[in-house]
Amino acid sequence: MLNLRDYQIALAQNGCNIINELGIVYFVMSPRTGKTHTALYTAHLFGAKKVLFLTKKKAISSIISDFNLTNYNYSLTVINNESLHTITDEFDLLISDENHRIGAFPKPSETTKDIKKKFSKLPMIFLSGTPATESFSQWYHQFWVSNYSPFREYVNFYIWSKTFVNVTQKQIGAFKVNDYTDSLDIKIQPVIEPYIIRFTQEDAGFKSTITQNIIHYPLSEKIHNLINKLKKDLVIEGKNEVILADTSVKLMQKIHQIENGTIKFDSGNAMTLCSKKAEFIKEKFNSKKIAIFYYFVQEFEILKTIFPNWTNDLEQFKTSDKTYIGQQYTNSLGVNLSSADALVFYNFGYSGVNYIQAIDRLTTIDRKENDVYFVFAKGSLSEKIYKTIKDKKNYSDKLFKKDYGIEISDKNN
Repeated sequence: MLNLRDYQIALAQNGCNIINELGIVYFVMSPRTGKTHTALYTAHLFGAKKVLFLTKKKAISSIISDFNLTNYNYSLTVINNESLHTITDEFDLLISDENHRIGAFPKPSETTKDIKKKFSKLPMIFLSGTPATESFSQWYHQFWVSNYSPFREYVNFYIWSKTFVNVTQKQIGAFKVNDYTDSLDIKIQPVIEPYIIRFTQEDAGFKSTITQNIIHYPLSEKIHNLINKLKKDLVIEGKNEVILADTSVKLMQKIHQIENGTIKFDSGNAMTLCSKKAEFIKEKFNSKKIAIFYYFVQEFEILKTIFPNWTNDLEQFKTSDKTYIGQQYTNSLGVNLSSADALVFYNFGYSGVNYIQAIDRLTTIDRKENDVYFVFAKGSLSEKIYKTIKDKKNYSDKLFKKDYGIEISDKNN
């Protein structure tokens, strides 16, 4: 039987009271503070009999394992959001993990619409560590799925935005479109605050630190020459394939791929150009148990070859000496890699929020040091991306054009 921490019990008791009063409770809890068990215990206190738990596919087995440690008197169904169409049962409580995923605006995603259509009448528990990092406009659809939403008098985002957003315009190609990111936070905050319970790693007594280490890896002459040719000509033609970079976004992505040893052609085919970076990482961390994050799909093929003793199964990784290999985006939430000595980024994406989430995969309340390593060439595009995302900002094609002095017109693409 699981023994909950004192703070989890207190949070769940508070959460149960809020659900009883308002119909929704939103736990905004930092990674590794135990939000899953807090939510499961809240459902128990609430007296639920059939609970649906929506999460990311990677986290399903872990949540089921957590639930099996309890003796709560309710049945639990755990699925990923994309599997909603398979659900035909009736439930009396919904738990939505990483709830910020349904916060897109101005239009809700199809998944968000499906949640509202099927479960809007249910009491709900929302979970996230990063609910609205880009704009408070992200709050609207997260609550919109419930009939108990504090914004229920505003039937859609556009009507809501007239009160809660300073709507501006931005240029997209040849057109101007409305921009809803400038939310009026001072108006939104007091409306949502009664539904929210916040809890940080500091509140939980975490003493751990994340140490980010940079390892500069020199690009091979072959890779260096390919990048220079593509920057100069914007196209490289082979016997059977073409690398085309006729927009700034394409050029940014192609350079990002090439300097990490892969390329995806316009045909959709992909190819490994160089595996020396993966070999370098294997030699550098030979005596350590590591987890590796990659970004582009073909990088997975390189890493599987260089690290034959690999796994992407979390339970297997926890109980073996295997190397964990995972895609950064899909592994940045709900994944516990604390059994690793270190987390190594073979490559990484452009999102500051995703970066913050990903580097925290080693943290636990009992672990004092978390070593995270980034491997890239000095002066490379990867280094420029890293310098931006570590400040919790996104790296964009506008920054890319500024960094490289690129003057490609994207107006007609």
